[in-house]
Amino acid sequence: MSEELKGQVKRRYAEVALAVQGAGERSEPSCCEPSCCSGDRQAQKVDLTGGSYSAEELGQLPETAATASLGCGNPVALATLSPGEVVLDLGSGGGIDVLLSARRVAPNGKAYGLDMTDEMLVLARRNQQEAGVENVEFLKGEIEAIPLPDNHVDVMLSNCVINLSTEKEKALQEAFRVLKPTGRFAVSDMIFIGQKCKLPPEVVRSMELWSGCVSGALEQAEYEKLLAAAGFEDISIEVTYTYDAAGIRAMPDCCGSAELSGAEGSTQVLDNVPLASAFIRARKPQR
Repeated sequence: MSEELKGQVKRRYAEVALAVQGAGERSEPSCCEPSCCSGDRQAQKVDLTGGSYSAEELGQLPETAATASLGCGNPVALATLSPGEVVLDLGSGGGIDVLLSARRVAPNGKAYGLDMTDEMLVLARRNQQEAGVENVEFLKGEIEAIPLPDNHVDVMLSNCVINLSTEKEKALQEAFRVLKPTGRFAVSDMIFIGQKCKLPPEVVRSMELWSGCVSGALEQAEYEKLLAAAGFEDISIEVTYTYDAAGIRAMPDCCGSAELSGAEGSTQVLDNVPLASAFIRARKPQR
């Protein structure tokens, strides 16, 4: 099932990239988009980033870098980057966080972007060229098998991507591996706050909902446990935005899926277990 889910996520993100490039059209938006709509697409929008990118930041980049951003926060602002550092963004998409990071770590630092979708890599490299940013390298690969050596990067970023993985434990172990000692893990992600009731089977099975950031989200305590098991310390999770039940139901609806709103008991689950965007920080020990 994990390969099927992975294929669905890749298809969704490829559609977004092609639409942004004007090379193709998709019939419906991805629920991880900043502007995700239900019903009247112009009247109702779900902004998962919470408007966290400033006008100054967006003004530094090609418009297509921001348009293809499928995140739920601004991990670059969270990470407090310094000149000379090496940064890796897991699931870099159109490259917004990579390009912003590259400017902050210049002139001697470097920013890597990792993505498994060919169409997104094409878009990201085009955005890099248009932005005129040289200290960037986009890599093809999966976050569960990062194509970089051990102890290679100072800062690990990700923006609403780890929750899409069906092998989160492996993804976090890989993040730990490639970080240098004292390296920083600084990601934006979707979480369930408090103790998570089991989602209805219809929701978990829905690939639409997985690629829409809902059924793959971990509860906060579970995320902390996986980070600690991978070896991280100084773990903290800061909730930045909480979605109410109506907002969560709007996400899969815009993806053309009725499982969440129609599943028996789903309303109670979503009312009792709010979904949130969060900043997640951790550090690799010196030893």
